[in-house]
Amino acid sequence: MFKRRNRVEDLEPIIPDEENVKGKYGVPKTYDPTFQGPIKRRSCTDIICCIFFLTCIGGLFFVAFLAWTSGDPSSLLHPTDYKGQVCGRDEAVKDKPILFFYDYTACADMTSLLEFSCGTPQLCVSECPDYTYFPYALTAVPSPAGILIDWSRLICDYGFDPEEEHNSGDYQGSGGLAKIFEDERCAGYYLPQMEYGKRCVPTFLVLAAESFENGLSGENVITVESSNTSVLPPDAIPVTDQPISPFGDQDITSLENTLASVLNVFMGLQNIFEVIYEDLVASWPVILVGLFVGMVLAMLYIILMRWIAGFLVWFTVFLLNGLLAAATGYCFYYWKSLEGVEGAEGEFKLTTNVIALLRARSTWLVLGCVFGAVTVILLLVTLCLCNRIRIAVALIKEASRAVSCMMSTLFWPVIPFFLEVIVVCLWMAVAAYLATSHTATYLMYYHNGTQMISNGTECSKEDVNDTDGESGLHCQFASYALPSYFIYLQFFNLFMLFWLINFVIALGQMTLAGAFASYYWAFTKPRDIPNIPVFRSLGRSLRYHLGSLAFGSLIIAIIQIIRVILEYVEKKLKSKANNKVVSYVIKCLKCFFWLLEKVMKIINKNAFIMIAIYGKNFCTSAREAFFLLMRNIVRVAVVNKLTDFILLLGKLSVSILVGVITYFFFTGRIPYLNSEQLVPSITYHWTPILIICIGTYAIAWCFFSVYDMAVDTLFLCFLEDLERHDGSAEKPYYMSRELQKIIGQKNIAE
Repeated sequence: MFKRRNRVEDLEPIIPDEENVKGKYGVPKTYDPTFQGPIKRRSCTDIICCIFFLTCIGGLFFVAFLAWTSGDPSSLLHPTDYKGQVCGRDEAVKDKPILFFYDYTACADMTSLLEFSCGTPQLCVSECPDYTYFPYALTAVPSPAGILIDWSRLICDYGFDPEEEHNSGDYQGSGGLAKIFEDERCAGYYLPQMEYGKRCVPTFLVLAAESFENGLSGENVITVESSNTSVLPPDAIPVTDQPISPFGDQDITSLENTLASVLNVFMGLQNIFEVIYEDLVASWPVILVGLFVGMVLAMLYIILMRWIAGFLVWFTVFLLNGLLAAATGYCFYYWKSLEGVEGAEGEFKLTTNVIALLRARSTWLVLGCVFGAVTVILLLVTLCLCNRIRIAVALIKEASRAVSCMMSTLFWPVIPFFLEVIVVCLWMAVAAYLATSHTATYLMYYHNGTQMISNGTECSKEDVNDTDGESGLHCQFASYALPSYFIYLQFFNLFMLFWLINFVIALGQMTLAGAFASYYWAFTKPRDIPNIPVFRSLGRSLRYHLGSLAFGSLIIAIIQIIRVILEYVEKKLKSKANNKVVSYVIKCLKCFFWLLEKVMKIINKNAFIMIAIYGKNFCTSAREAFFLLMRNIVRVAVVNKLTDFILLLGKLSVSILVGVITYFFFTGRIPYLNSEQLVPSITYHWTPILIICIGTYAIAWCFFSVYDMAVDTLFLCFLEDLERHDGSAEKPYYMSRELQKIIGQKNIAE
């Protein structure tokens, strides 16, 4: 093998496989005798963005400190009323350990979910109401509604006497009773409720939750047989002579019919979830073993690619085609075997009854047609792309050799994963503390003859119930709510989550890119490969390119936070006004920013590869990477996407193979593993199979992501190699002989 000459000669660079587009897409790279891989002597890049990034991290810790000093996440566990008093613990509500909600439907509002609370008054009570009552409906009665009210049944604010206020207070007259409920001084309605987690919850929901614990024993399971059957237990509504509704029993029956129809669907789903839960409890050891087997197969698949990448790729293609063909044949075989079986005939209908669905012939016919269509399409694609697959195989082999020389790259994803877990945990902690940073506000009130009016002056908690004799001002509790700046801090916290997550992803990409670039630009492999290339690349990234990493990840984070804001605005507009024009504009913006995020991620990835090699700033690297790819757009379109496709085939093959093994295991078709001690007794064997397949795919994705980065890095280096060198003794190629054969070139001195 010849030695590389460090001599500069004015030879023309190799023209890319497209037209000469120097003016439009930059100038192709020229020969540089001093270039031998990732630049070692480099300087810091994008310093301003680095300073801004560190400042924002400092701001995040300040927000975390502010949230930690003012928030109380324990209030999410302990029932707390609208005044911030913990039920059963604070002195004023020590004898009232249960929290009662005026209106449970308010808890479904998006803003309420963001604030970890319900947008309805919440009171501490000694016991939950065990009856159905609709006092607000009495306000529609033309006669004096007060005579129909059972005042003892009303649940009202602390210290508020509804009967006295209606008879001689601020809520007199025909409209006074309605105003009591409109001002939320008393609950306008409530259904029978039971204590659940120290909170009053509708009885039918509590019974449904308890039925999960009882499994399929049949105890405490409500079955609604007809629309006239009450969804509540018989003893939930006590017999009383007091009228419950001014409109008679018809309205109560109508309400129960509505709830019954909803509960029928709920109970059907509940029974399925019960069975799934029991299956998971019985099969979790097998699930763990299946995931471990999937991890081993993924690693074995990658290791074998070092020597027989071509065979594995083609075997993967044929295996996937074979598995799909086998699935098609099995579906049609099972469809034929069910012919004449009682109960198997009928039209195909989607239903929550999985067992009935799988017993129907039409189900297997539909599955057979779907698998058959996919098989034909995949087979045609394979035949059409045979020639292009050879190109991808060569790049995968080169990536396999790179990983075999640097095995530490295979386990690198573990470090970014733990960093992402830390970032997510930090975000969740700050969000929880911010959401519980409620403060009590006390204002001065005066009586204008009919009601209490605030003058806007704040007072302290110690002055509550004190009255100024001269002015008649009275200090009173006003609200217990989050500060006005809460929503902005939450959005900043969410923005920092996006930024830090994308920063970790960018750091992983640049680290791997630097390591694989060191491999490619080593003229004699593996002798010229530097020691510990992964950690050397990590050190260069953190020391010189922290700003560039922050810059690239900042762009993605801004796009993602804009998408969140669009979702938030869309939800708000739907709840207030359904303007079709505005809704259409928002959907277009959502689509645009989704596409922009995908494009920017591709640009960022290639920019980080160029930064890892040349050490330039983000914008310059992104421009050079973009121009380099545009000068070789045909190769990019064919090689890069075909490589992604082949890697996807590998992930699918590992996942499907593990799925097939677990299917035969759970159905007792593996001779040596069909004992009752090994195979758990479950109802839906598809549940653990799907979990194992999804988990295996996720594990395979982690391992194959290293290969994906290796292929992308080597491909960019390959394109640079084509432009810098011509295969002569002065400008030899750094690529492998197999890649030289692909492009129809070779080093003259070899």
